[in-house]
Amino acid sequence: MRFYIDPGTGSMLFTVLLGIIGAAVYSVRMFAMKLRVKLSGGKVKMNADRIPFVIFSDNKRYWTVFEPICREMERRGKSVVYLTASEDDPALTCDLPHLKAEYIGPGNKIYARLNCLNAAIVLSTTPGLDVYQWKRSRQVKWYVHIPHAASEIVLYRMFGIDYYDAVLLSGGYQAEDVQALEALRGLPAKELHTVGIPYMDRMAARLAEEGEAPAHPRTVLLAPSWGKSALFGVYGGKILDVLLKTGYHIIVRPHPQSFQSEKAMLDDLMAAYPPSEQLEWNRDTDNFDVLRRSDILVSDFSGVIFDFTLVYDKPVIYTDPDFDLAPYDAWWLTKPLWTASALPRIGCRLTDDNMADLKNLIDECLTDPRYAEGRREVKAETWEHVSQGAARTADYLIAKYDELLKEEEGK
Repeated sequence: MRFYIDPGTGSMLFTVLLGIIGAAVYSVRMFAMKLRVKLSGGKVKMNADRIPFVIFSDNKRYWTVFEPICREMERRGKSVVYLTASEDDPALTCDLPHLKAEYIGPGNKIYARLNCLNAAIVLSTTPGLDVYQWKRSRQVKWYVHIPHAASEIVLYRMFGIDYYDAVLLSGGYQAEDVQALEALRGLPAKELHTVGIPYMDRMAARLAEEGEAPAHPRTVLLAPSWGKSALFGVYGGKILDVLLKTGYHIIVRPHPQSFQSEKAMLDDLMAAYPPSEQLEWNRDTDNFDVLRRSDILVSDFSGVIFDFTLVYDKPVIYTDPDFDLAPYDAWWLTKPLWTASALPRIGCRLTDDNMADLKNLIDECLTDPRYAEGRREVKAETWEHVSQGAARTADYLIAKYDELLKEEEGK
């Protein structure tokens, strides 16, 4: 006789099993540690096996977020364990002696490892801690979230950061939104610490080192997010038709998640609009070069908008799809999204009514001085402590570790 378990039930049972295993592992470890302490006459510390600093990355593309922090921790002689869900994560081959990088995927192996982790501090850009399969380990003292984009902290799926202990922010408006959610949901206050944006600091330093791109034809970068509300989900190939009519060089860089969640749609688009002298499709892991050689960006609500406009000081054209906030934390808030006030200051809005005039919109954005002034305003609001992000992040992590150690020793 065969039994069928639907995927939802299977996931729930796996989560329950992980919880049982985690509790059992914790109990065994605690018993073994207490036994070692007793047999050593108190000479062995209770948390001798605890890892001071762990970074968890669910995808190799977030190495750009963590690399500046890892290098700053390396400069200070601090050892970091880097756990990644990508087998080809650049962290696995980097040149940092104090960084121990380990591939822990795929699938449920990730959660089996994370849910039984023994560490003082875990830093991650992954939302959903203690909401889905990734549960708080009883042996981790402090969970810290750092965003991977310079925009809203409330555009994660619902409850995305609720169960972190601390969030590292880039601007004051983010702190206001997090505190508003905490009040609405009756959550304990998290530590909110403004550090800036380490990966954008590194990008800006790299741009200063390498300089502007060599002379090239006017180039438009089309970089949509993914999902039904994203640019391709709303306009499909129509946007490519209009862009090609401008006569400008077009680079299309889909969101990495699109190649997994919307593969059929992208396959159809790439077949209908094959690479040519005018059109190129870009999938570089490192987006530095493609951003540097593009003169203007066309996108939707993708975080790359702010990377492009704030680091490279260039304008954008943004679409305004019918964005359903229902699945996101922002749905709980009554105030408009900060992004809604930022976008008109850094570029033009693209609609069905003005799409045929896209070439003129591009030319206007590239020449109108009001957009340059808008970029300066938006940068001041969402990118505080420019060039200090990695140092301030390391300051926080090290100070918090020392604080946790003192609390434990005082018990």
